[in-house]
Amino acid sequence: MLKFKAAILELIAKGLPLAEVMHDICLQIEGRFQGVVCSVLTVDRSGTLHPLAAPSLPEAYSQGLDNLTIGPNVGACGTAAYLGQPVEVHDIASDPRWSPFPTFQQAALSLGLRACWSSPLVDEKKTVLATFALYFREPRGPTPEEREIVGVCLHLCQLAFARDLRVADRERRANTDALTELPNQGSFNRAITHLACDEAGGWGVLMIDLDNLKTVNDTFGHAVGDRLLQEVAARLSHFAIPDRAFRIGGDEFALLIKDPERLRDMGKAARKVLDVLAVPIECEQFSIVAEATMGGAVVTGEEASADEVRHHADLALYHAKETRRGGFVKYCKGIGTRMIARISSIESLDAALREGRIEAWYQPIVRLDDQRIVGLEALCRMISPSGEVISAATFADATSDARVASILTQRMLSAVSDDMRTWRELGIDFGYVGVNITAVDLRGGRLGGFLDQLFAEEALLRHLVLEVTESVYIGDRDKLVVDIISGLRRRGVRIALDDFGTGFASLTHLLELPVDFIKIDQSFTARLPEDEVSGTIIAGLVAIAGKLGAKVVAEGVETVAQAVRLQKLGCKIGQGFLFSRGLPRGEVARVLMRHAASSPHSIPFPGLPANIPQEDEIYLAAPPRSRRM
Repeated sequence: MLKFKAAILELIAKGLPLAEVMHDICLQIEGRFQGVVCSVLTVDRSGTLHPLAAPSLPEAYSQGLDNLTIGPNVGACGTAAYLGQPVEVHDIASDPRWSPFPTFQQAALSLGLRACWSSPLVDEKKTVLATFALYFREPRGPTPEEREIVGVCLHLCQLAFARDLRVADRERRANTDALTELPNQGSFNRAITHLACDEAGGWGVLMIDLDNLKTVNDTFGHAVGDRLLQEVAARLSHFAIPDRAFRIGGDEFALLIKDPERLRDMGKAARKVLDVLAVPIECEQFSIVAEATMGGAVVTGEEASADEVRHHADLALYHAKETRRGGFVKYCKGIGTRMIARISSIESLDAALREGRIEAWYQPIVRLDDQRIVGLEALCRMISPSGEVISAATFADATSDARVASILTQRMLSAVSDDMRTWRELGIDFGYVGVNITAVDLRGGRLGGFLDQLFAEEALLRHLVLEVTESVYIGDRDKLVVDIISGLRRRGVRIALDDFGTGFASLTHLLELPVDFIKIDQSFTARLPEDEVSGTIIAGLVAIAGKLGAKVVAEGVETVAQAVRLQKLGCKIGQGFLFSRGLPRGEVARVLMRHAASSPHSIPFPGLPANIPQEDEIYLAAPPRSRRM
């Protein structure tokens, strides 16, 4: 007996798989007792049996027991597992616990098995983990010696099962995120390591980053942040089926996608994820909504490894976070190059801000009927170390960086306030000055402080116009921005809706966002004078603006013909290269003194007639289109 114990303990100590240990125990018992057949079945949490070891039974017989539900009359093993007590069946052919399963009963008898004694294997909580059974080839019960050795085996099996559970628990904890119970980053890495990359469209990765976890943590506490993560994990896990969801970082999740329909249209799948996450999470006294940005990649067949596909998805996510927060970007060739260019642009702009190489230039905004200046738009210019003047269009990508964008806006407001103060002291009337601001400025909570600091005099603030695009406020957070803009208007700041007619343009936005100016995008102006559709849209917008008490400014006016057509459509104010490009502050001061609308001695811009002729008198080739930037 000691030798038997030592042999089994050595197997356990070696760390062999549980099935191998049970297999060897069965063989040793069968070798010790003539005519005895040994079997071990595990019992899962749902109460179903699964074969683990039965070296002398046919595979078909063991597999026939797989997924059999335990109960008070389910053979010897099923009954022992159900009762948690040993069960002796002295005669399989006549025992009522076998009668409900004639197929198994006949199979056992056909193998020459006439009796069965099954003992439950339990843990310290009395939970049944498995059954240990001896089949006999004649109707009988166990002998005292068999009882003794099975008692020893049960103890050894408990040790083996306990070790296996510890190993399984370590593996589970090593591969599972403790908070969300999703597979973790290690599991994700292993899941994709051996995926083939030679079949285009065979699988893909969707990376999901929560945008508002830090805000929730800071506002409501980490307990609510944990609740947010758990709810997101549960929804993603359910949505992912038949695919798999993983939590791979603090606020980052991943879906490993193999479903053909999702692979064909990953954008559609991403939109469904956003819909799933958009349902509010109800807390005790409030509700929160998960906000997410996503990036994805599908294997193309050209990748060297699965890690490259994952890297592509990471690049797409990073790009989405910087350019399309709250949306989805799918990886495509060249996205990495664009990101490198953007990072370089951010670094260049950051250096220019530190070194004081950012200036405000100004483009006049002109009354169309007499070409007099009624206002200015402040345009950002970067001065290179060599003295080259660089337009904002060149470094526009850099303004998607929240920190840089905020500093740039502050710098522009500071420059504009200084210039406005200087012009006022010199007696130069500049009308109003428009300054472009971003969503970061409005949602960051610092804009009001900038205005208090830089435009303390109400007389200056009345001449300031803040220009926003529709993309600044469109989305599930638009009410917040509308409220902020309404507050600015109550302080005396005027608002211009810039580039109207592009992107998400909708007339309903004019009802939602209070504005003083509507700036028609140059793409409409460029189609004039011939395009009747653009003319109709502009005329309609002028009429609507009039009802709302707003003024319309046409951007991109480059020919006299366009100016004439705009006047006929009811648009009274224009801006574009027909009148002037962006000018440095010294030069714009001289232009204002000669062409400001308030001056009784002002004159039209050089080269333009005092009274613009009718359309049929004009024959003027348009110069190349250029933006006001």
